[in-house]
Amino acid sequence: MPELPDRRLFKQRTDWEGLRRDFHWAVPASLNIADLCCDRWAVAAPDRVAIIHRDPQGGRTLWRYGQLKRASDALAAGLAAQGIGRGDRVAVFLPQHPAALITHFAVMKRAAISLPLFTLFGHDALAYRLRDSGAKAIITDAEGLDRIMALAPDLPDLTTIITTGAARAPVLSFQDLIAGPTPHKPLATHADDPAMTIYTSGTTGDPKGVLHAHRFLLGHLPCMELAHDFFPQKGDIGWTPADWAWIGGLMDMAMPCLYYGVPLIAHRAAKFDPEAAFRLMFEERVTNAFIPPTALRLMRAAPPPSDLSLRAIGSGGEALGGDLLDWGRDVLGCAINEFYGQTEANLVIAACDGVMVRKPGAMGLPVPGHEISLRDANGPVGTGQIGEICIRAPDPVMFLRYWNKPEATARKRIDGWLHTGDLASRDAQGQITFHARDDDVITSAGYRIGPVEIEQALLTHPDVVMAAVVGQPDPIRTEIVVAHVVLREGADVSGLEVTLQALVRDKVSAHCVPRKIIRATSLPMTATGKIMRRALRG
Repeated sequence: MPELPDRRLFKQRTDWEGLRRDFHWAVPASLNIADLCCDRWAVAAPDRVAIIHRDPQGGRTLWRYGQLKRASDALAAGLAAQGIGRGDRVAVFLPQHPAALITHFAVMKRAAISLPLFTLFGHDALAYRLRDSGAKAIITDAEGLDRIMALAPDLPDLTTIITTGAARAPVLSFQDLIAGPTPHKPLATHADDPAMTIYTSGTTGDPKGVLHAHRFLLGHLPCMELAHDFFPQKGDIGWTPADWAWIGGLMDMAMPCLYYGVPLIAHRAAKFDPEAAFRLMFEERVTNAFIPPTALRLMRAAPPPSDLSLRAIGSGGEALGGDLLDWGRDVLGCAINEFYGQTEANLVIAACDGVMVRKPGAMGLPVPGHEISLRDANGPVGTGQIGEICIRAPDPVMFLRYWNKPEATARKRIDGWLHTGDLASRDAQGQITFHARDDDVITSAGYRIGPVEIEQALLTHPDVVMAAVVGQPDPIRTEIVVAHVVLREGADVSGLEVTLQALVRDKVSAHCVPRKIIRATSLPMTATGKIMRRALRG
């Protein structure tokens, strides 16, 4: 197997401030994600393994870069024959499967815009995204085809439907298209040309289509390298259980692996099974994984194999507590490195073992290449004060705009800063600690209370598997603190409410003690594993 070309941004280990000081962006004017993640490897090392596909039946198939290029070239030619060209939107309604990445690359070779869609979306969610984006084509599998055909009569822009399953006119066959001999010359694209639209639900209003340029791949790389222990290293293999329809699964693992020439595991699971996840990582000798906090908490309750190959785990989306960090080091034998971002500007803050002092509960420090400020209406806030996380524009990882929503775009970017809507504080060492979404903050008896610290305190109790804290309207205090907890099977509930309240009092503060603790069998979560506090408030 050919040696890896050295694409790394960081050639040596040093302290975090040294890494930030010495880092400079080098974004070329001409840029295409398909070229960086597929075609250049296909030319330099066509037989190099790109994807290891594990199907639900246990089969194992290797996809090499030469195969990816041939398949994506042929599909691009097929899309061209259907009139798909520069700026057109093409939906990718596929599970975690090589076909999804082939489709992304083919779309980008046409200078079109790929639109990843989650396979568990229902009728209304799919219809809205396809209609709002004006998608001209969609690629789906046999399971998704019936849903798309039911929607198609009400989607006049959708003129091309392709399936990886059995096809009958007017539906086209994905397998026939990628087997075609038709050559295709990719259309030229610039770094700021649109590449992908990822819809994010946010907390209010309709979902927003976040339009990203080709450069946003490069914007993810500093955090990817550092959060994964100076990734890549010889023998690295990457995997994530997160669906590739979301920015976490696609850009925190899948695309960077292909960019660096690191074999990527592709596997669709009907639902997350911690024991199956451990088994997969053991069998495939996974060294680097992106695993959301909710999945990590489920895995903590399962026995891991004794000889995993894990070198580092990246995690984000919800706060990690010190208990998970200790479990990673003591049980898994690797660091769990936390990072922060959102669909509009991802992976901009990180907490990483080996290059900084880890502060349990903190998200860490600004990643090299990204400038972060905590601000209120009057400007930057002081040490220890709570402010909104803002990111300096321009930034390669930052979105271009919201699709069809210029007013929302204007509210997001103000005076050279992207406003995240997330609240945090910074300590004397510069470590940033997440507090809440601005609409998750609880106002009680004159105090502004963030739910995260309370949730982390509750999760230190051995019987608490999951916790979510919200405010409930109260005529005297404005709101009271209410905790919803999921307990482990067989937990002793006698006196537990008093115990948990005392735990919060001791670990956080008396004014943060939940007035109510509600036992639940599950908590409402988004498709990416984030707890939906707004649903609990309802």
